[in-house]
Amino acid sequence: MTETTMHVAQGQFQILRFPIEKNEKLQAWDAADEYLLQDVAKKIDLEDQPSVLIINDSFGALAVALSAYKPSIVSDSFISQAATRKNLALNQIALTTVRLFDSLVLPQDKFDFILIKAPKTLAFLEDMLIRLQDNLTANTQVIISGMVKHLPASVWQLMARYIGVTAPSKAVKKARLIYAQVDVGRIVPVSPYPVYYPLDNKAYQICNHANIFSHKNLDIGTRFFLEHLPQDDKYQKVVDLGCGNGVVGLIFAEKNPNAQLHFVDESFMAVASAEENFKQAVTTCNASFQAGDALTDFADKSMDLILCNPPFHQQNTVGGHIALRMFEQSKKVLKPGGELWVIGNRHLGYHASLKKYFSKVEVIESNAKFVIIKASN
Repeated sequence: MTETTMHVAQGQFQILRFPIEKNEKLQAWDAADEYLLQDVAKKIDLEDQPSVLIINDSFGALAVALSAYKPSIVSDSFISQAATRKNLALNQIALTTVRLFDSLVLPQDKFDFILIKAPKTLAFLEDMLIRLQDNLTANTQVIISGMVKHLPASVWQLMARYIGVTAPSKAVKKARLIYAQVDVGRIVPVSPYPVYYPLDNKAYQICNHANIFSHKNLDIGTRFFLEHLPQDDKYQKVVDLGCGNGVVGLIFAEKNPNAQLHFVDESFMAVASAEENFKQAVTTCNASFQAGDALTDFADKSMDLILCNPPFHQQNTVGGHIALRMFEQSKKVLKPGGELWVIGNRHLGYHASLKKYFSKVEVIESNAKFVIIKASN
C-alpha cells in the first residue's frame, strides 16, 4: 500500500498525489523532499521571521511542511497548485498561510531561503534562476534538491553561473542537495526565454516559453501530426488537449476557420505560449486558453473533436497514467459521433489503450516511429 503519511523534522503530514488515482502506487513526495526539509529545519529557525520561497514543489509536500513560515510557492503546474491547496486542507492548514504564484509572475520580495526542487526541464531551471535575481540578497540561502539521477552536471553549472559558488551535500537515499552561495559580483545575461523560431513552411514565428517540450524547435511527432490533421466543417467545437505551444490547434484552425477552439494544458507556460502563437497567427477562429487538469472543466458530450499528443511523464515520473486519464475523459466530453485524434510513439500501445474506452479505433497514418489514431463511439 502506498505511504501517505510523511514523517519529517517539521512534523507528520498527510500528503496525496493528484489527480487521485485508484490503487495509487506512487508516493507524493520523495527522499529529496525529506532531505531538504531535514536540512532546512536546522537552519531556518536561526533567522528572525525567515522569508521562504519554494519553487517546483511537486504536490505540496514542501509547502505543507513549511507552512508555519508562510512561504511563497512558484510552480508551472496547475495540478501542483491544486494538489498544494488540497493537501493544505487535508492537514487542516489555512490556504492563507501560503502565497501561490504561477511561473509567469514571480513574487517581488527578497528571500532568506530559496528552495528549488530540481525540475525535469533544464531550460525551466535556467529561466527561473535568471528571473530570481531581484529576489536575492547577499545572504540568501539557495538550495536545490533532487534525486541524484536528476542532478546532472548541467544543473550545478547553471547554479554556479547565475547564483554563485556551489557545494554538494553527501548523497542520502539516492538524494542530494546543492547549495549555492550568492556572488554579489555576478553578471547575469539577458534571458533567452521565451524562444522564437519559424514554423516550417509557414510565416509564423512560434513562441516557446522555457518549460515547453522541445522548446527550441518543432518536435518530429508534432510535425507528423500537423501533416495529417483533419479538415471538415463538422468539427465545430474542438479541444487541443495538452496543447503545449498550441501549434496543433493553430494549424487545425488554419484548415478549419469556422471552428471554435479550446486550448488546455496543465502548464501555465504552455498556455501562455499557445495564446501568443494563436493571436499572432489567426484572426478568424474563436479560441479560449485555459490552464487546467485535462478535461475536468468541460461538460459531458460538448465537443466534436479532441486533438491530443499525450505527455508520458508527470514531473520526473514516467508512465501512461496521464494518457489513460485523458482518453477516459475524452469519452465523456465528446458528443455522440465525436472523435479523438491521438498521436504517440508506436511502442506506447495507444491503439490497445483506446479500445478500453472507444468502440471504433482506427489508424489514420503511421511511420517508423509514430502512429496517429482516431477513436470514436
